[in-house]
Amino acid sequence: MADSEPVPAQVGEKRTCPEDKEEDTPSKKLRVDEDNKNGGPTHPVEEEEAEGEAGDGEEDGETFANMMKHGLTELDVGILKYVSNHEGFSGILKERYSDFVVHEINKQGKTVHLDDLSIPAEAESVPEVEEPPTESDVLTEEQKKQLGELQLFRNKEENVSIEVADDTKEKRTLVHKAIKTQFPGLETKTEEKEGRKFIVAYHAAGKKALAEVKTTSAPRKHFWPKNRGSFCHFVLYKENKDTMDAINVLSKFLRLRPNMFSYMGTKDKRAITVQEIAVLKITAERLAHLNKCLMNLKLGNFCYKNHPLKLGELQGNHFTVVIRNISGTDEQVQQAVTSLKQTGFINYYGMQRFGTTAVPTQQVGRAILRNDWNEVVDLILKPRPGAEKEFLVRCREEWAKTQDPEAALKKLPNKRCVEGQLLRGLSMYGKKNIVTAFGLIPRNNRLMYIHSYQSVVWNTMVSRRIEAFGLKAVEGDLVLRGTTAYVLSAEEAESHSIHDIVMPLPGFDVIYPSHHVGKGYGELLTADGLDINNMRHKVKDYSLAGAYRRIIIRPSDVSWEVNQYDDPRISLVHSDFEKLENKPAPIFHTEGKYRALRLEFSLPPSTYATMAIREVLKLDTSIKKQTQLNTTWFN
Repeated sequence: MADSEPVPAQVGEKRTCPEDKEEDTPSKKLRVDEDNKNGGPTHPVEEEEAEGEAGDGEEDGETFANMMKHGLTELDVGILKYVSNHEGFSGILKERYSDFVVHEINKQGKTVHLDDLSIPAEAESVPEVEEPPTESDVLTEEQKKQLGELQLFRNKEENVSIEVADDTKEKRTLVHKAIKTQFPGLETKTEEKEGRKFIVAYHAAGKKALAEVKTTSAPRKHFWPKNRGSFCHFVLYKENKDTMDAINVLSKFLRLRPNMFSYMGTKDKRAITVQEIAVLKITAERLAHLNKCLMNLKLGNFCYKNHPLKLGELQGNHFTVVIRNISGTDEQVQQAVTSLKQTGFINYYGMQRFGTTAVPTQQVGRAILRNDWNEVVDLILKPRPGAEKEFLVRCREEWAKTQDPEAALKKLPNKRCVEGQLLRGLSMYGKKNIVTAFGLIPRNNRLMYIHSYQSVVWNTMVSRRIEAFGLKAVEGDLVLRGTTAYVLSAEEAESHSIHDIVMPLPGFDVIYPSHHVGKGYGELLTADGLDINNMRHKVKDYSLAGAYRRIIIRPSDVSWEVNQYDDPRISLVHSDFEKLENKPAPIFHTEGKYRALRLEFSLPPSTYATMAIREVLKLDTSIKKQTQLNTTWFN
């Protein structure tokens, strides 16, 4: 799974998994799958998806460099200040994806590693057929008849309401489960009508869902011992693939819906990452068997538990980062990392929050918040400067020329990208119903645009706060007491440090600092055509409640060393997979052609390691600038 071999990348995933055939070269590392053929949206492209693999060839590097000529820099997204006064130095970040290694820190505070591929031993027990669900008796025969007619689209009301006014929460839960298990294709919700409580059953996805239900064979009965936890927890090791792509691959092989998997956080694509995953009622044997089939993924450390994982449960992430070809002296490096350890860094939202194309995601977010839907469509679909995939260029040109969504859609081989989903919505609902058309884009993608706008505002205001008051708490700053923000008086500010101070992301449920920087929020939003006192939107999804974020983060577990090496193609980190394969650790020389800084540290959730590295180097971490460094270095 290394990136050291200068070989062409394999494209796509292998879809067959022979039971009896051993791997041809078990000692060889898994090869890199760079072209995510069936992957997510092409717009906006996230940082990790856009970066080219160093060493792929001069021509590819030049193409990517041309693409990035119109990309964003840190100045464009409000990243302006530093907290330390050491002299910066240059270096190349993520020259290879193996230069960025992330290990999740679970809710018990343990750093997650892949170090065991064996199947867990279980106490012997006779497998039992799964017992019929206890919810089978909660529906009356009349209700079952009505639900059956609804399932077959014979119910003209298009829903069935079941009164549950006097029922306990447990009884209502059983009713929800009974409807979903006995009548596939139906969804439920709880509603109040005239002071009475009802469970309302309705079709989730229309007649298409029903057709799928009819053609699907009856589910096989599962054999699952009673003394075994319902969820198989395992460690997922992945290379150069983001978390959702990895889960989609596992889903295809196991023939499961992706929502059967749970996890505590998503991880970078352009990296080696290790994290915990849980899946409902899939055995460790089935999961371990996938290790014969998968590229860039390994599964291990299996165990059974009675609970899934929840987003945000993790304590943070531990990073091992290699910065190659550094120009700083050992003394400069010592000063820089000591400052990071003692003072920390500004907790900016990193560049991957804002996309890499010539049309930044925050511009789309601002247009959504202004309710300017024509501009939203224009920003996503109009032709733009910079290199792009040829089919996207043709699609944009067709849209600019004809404004015909169906004609533009025909230019796209993959209709699942954001552009394709928007065009499909426009062709279905018309250009006068853009809000509904835009709704065909997955919710997370849509919300990413407005969160991107919030992030730019936050970055900009924090830069102003550091410029105005430096690294001390002052009157009018905000601190958190529990989850509630509180404005400091002059006297209280004396007993607080900069590490206590938070700044708000704009929204209807936050307060702002009472000093002049706080007042700047309103001015900035007014300049963007928004009203800070009215952050609710006609579409509920786009109403911004706001949140609070610490302005300075101090990493923990900080360590570093400067390594010297001769071959720029070798990996400089000994990964979990290499250790399992008994591969030797990298050997460093006392003298070498090149110098690299190997930096380790731990961060809490929702903070950006690239911003910590920026503080060390005092160098722009945008892909635009890093690509220029990388291209110059390789040439």
